[in-house]
Amino acid sequence: MAPLSAPPSTQRITWKGLLLTASLLNFWNPPTTAQVTIEAQPPKLSEGKDVLLHVHNLPQNLTGYIWYKGQMTDLYHYITSYVVDNQIIISGPAYTGRETVYSNASLLIQNVTREDAGSYNLHIRRRGDETTGVTGHFTVTLYLETPKPSISSSNLNPREAMEVVKLTCDPETPDASYLWWMNGQNLPVTPRLQLSKTNRTLFLYGVTKYISGPYECEIRNPVSASRSDPVTLNLLHGLDAPTISFSYTYYHTGEVPKLSCLTDSHPLAEHSWLIDGKFHQSAQVSFIPKITKTYRGVYVCFIHNSATGGTNLIIKSMIVPGKWIPGALAICVPVKSI
Repeated sequence: MAPLSAPPSTQRITWKGLLLTASLLNFWNPPTTAQVTIEAQPPKLSEGKDVLLHVHNLPQNLTGYIWYKGQMTDLYHYITSYVVDNQIIISGPAYTGRETVYSNASLLIQNVTREDAGSYNLHIRRRGDETTGVTGHFTVTLYLETPKPSISSSNLNPREAMEVVKLTCDPETPDASYLWWMNGQNLPVTPRLQLSKTNRTLFLYGVTKYISGPYECEIRNPVSASRSDPVTLNLLHGLDAPTISFSYTYYHTGEVPKLSCLTDSHPLAEHSWLIDGKFHQSAQVSFIPKITKTYRGVYVCFIHNSATGGTNLIIKSMIVPGKWIPGALAICVPVKSI
């Protein structure tokens, strides 16, 4: 419900003229059945918005009312007042130029700032009663627009299942809550994912490929919300047991088979070969000499992950009795696997 505007003939004077009109504002105690209430519209707001302190159940036969900023009802905290008979608005020391008092006692505060947050007191005064006035107390809670957050990580390149990673939603924002998502969904229930008391920090205990992300965080308060860009951890993992594969299933004498050493590793593993007792240049693919009817060979593929320190190898031997069928013998000897 919109407030009633002050009459067009209303005069505005400063607090220095207060003594000239003070006699018009007699104190009044309302009956116990008259419950004056104050409602903020909107009830929650952010900096730069307008708020109306709307007064309900205003009694009849009033001489005027005064608004104060804070708990104190002295001259220093005096914002503005309205004199009913003379339709005069008196501005006090706490008046900033953004406050408007209406004839129904409601107070509009425009373009609110951080300094406007806090409590407000309304004194209502009625004609014919020389006792004290009644105070209506209300607190304006101001929320700042939430900034776009970002995620900082204690380690963007964790080794698989070995390290604890701490993700933090920045910046720290008062009167705000923090929410997290993984892969666009709510965080799964797992012992590997634990939130701090305020939910601002997420701990990952032993990162695996299933919980490497992407992660997003959101800062939210009653008037706004903002979400971060996604962050995915660069998981260092390996080495799975390698395998040696051949370019074809069958070979004839004189052909040069191509061998490939395959494994799952991040970053990519370094490869080196030992073929018939001789080291060959590091490569994932190697070629063996031309096979003969009586060819016998032993091939060793070494793999190494420099990031995790993982090392593994596979040994494969073959015998060529005329027409060679690969895979006569395959032995996997793990030296170290991270």
